[in-house]
Amino acid sequence: MNILVCNCGSSSLKYRFLTMPEEDEIASGEAQRIGPVTSESARIVHREGDRDTVFSMDLPTHQKAFHEILKLLAKKGKRPDALGHRVAHGGRLFEQPAVITPTVFEALQQVRDLAPLHNPVAIDLIEECQTRYASLPQVAVFDTAFHTTIPEHARQYALPSDLVQELNIRKYGFHGTSHRYVVEEAAKIAGIPMAKFNAVSCHLGSGGASLCAISNGRSIENTMGYTPIQGLVMSTRCGDLDPAIVLKLLALYSGDMDRIEDILNRRSGVLGLSGASADIRDILGDWDAATSRDGRFQKTLQIYLWRIRKYIGAYLTLASPVQAIIFTDTIGENVSLVRSVVCANQKFFGVCIDEKRNRELEQLPGDISQDGSPVRILVVATNEELAIARQVFKTLTLNN
Repeated sequence: MNILVCNCGSSSLKYRFLTMPEEDEIASGEAQRIGPVTSESARIVHREGDRDTVFSMDLPTHQKAFHEILKLLAKKGKRPDALGHRVAHGGRLFEQPAVITPTVFEALQQVRDLAPLHNPVAIDLIEECQTRYASLPQVAVFDTAFHTTIPEHARQYALPSDLVQELNIRKYGFHGTSHRYVVEEAAKIAGIPMAKFNAVSCHLGSGGASLCAISNGRSIENTMGYTPIQGLVMSTRCGDLDPAIVLKLLALYSGDMDRIEDILNRRSGVLGLSGASADIRDILGDWDAATSRDGRFQKTLQIYLWRIRKYIGAYLTLASPVQAIIFTDTIGENVSLVRSVVCANQKFFGVCIDEKRNRELEQLPGDISQDGSPVRILVVATNEELAIARQVFKTLTLNN
């Protein structure tokens, strides 16, 4: 079975075309910088075998990116037999993968707004595929499933209990598919059984980002909460915020919820701080211009890194004794400066980074910790798409 997995980020669409159950990769790639908010043009990086080809083009929407990806596959005579979709937030309606049917699609609309930057683009792509490729079976795989092991005392917000129960308000956690995959890989590298592995997983993407505390192979905390807006400073999301600020915005904008949601999810984070780009790589790339912008670039980077360091310290305590810190996704895998600053001055926790290994890292997975460091610092390429393909194949096989 040839399965095309679509992983919609807020500003990207990663894809992987695999033959299952052999797990042979036919092609893979990523549509990057979708939308008009970065200083560089959008592109698709398409890989077949060991060859990467870059196609620069206008990619205003995820649907447009998907059609361009299908065109690239069709040129080689390749067609999928099934589609798998990463859906960020399943709420309490979805805790397992689901085959897309009219009933399931209707239920997806009920969780659409729980992850404003991810669920809408994923659900809209599912709808597009239903319309244009109706013969292809589709399966939705939910990012929140891995975090069902977060204990109740960590999951519940300190709101009136009756309100919490009525509205199903709780911490759900996100990036679960990625955290699960890289933690399993890191445990193998460390030679520790998953059931005894303690780690802090850092999923630092070009759009969204979260940290996850792992105890005995299970998620016990995640920086994201009821929605993916909580936690770290992200590309356009503010992360942690005093709720009273939202009340102030409500008063300022006469209760215009759509406007406030747009501010918090689409105009804040790196974009809001820098006033120039939603991509932290742009800030790093134009570092020399920081002083000419009244220090906005420098301040943006400081705030971005401070938030990560704060949570790293907390999670090293929660998951103690931690055996590894894991960096993954676009920023975590590729930006050595971020890894360096995040791990600096952490010897108290047993975190000792080797700066030379960090700077010169080329192949993944890689260990950038010093020899003898009590906590290993691992850089592991995430493969959410393979993890999703496994679940898609299993789900469709069981249903047939």
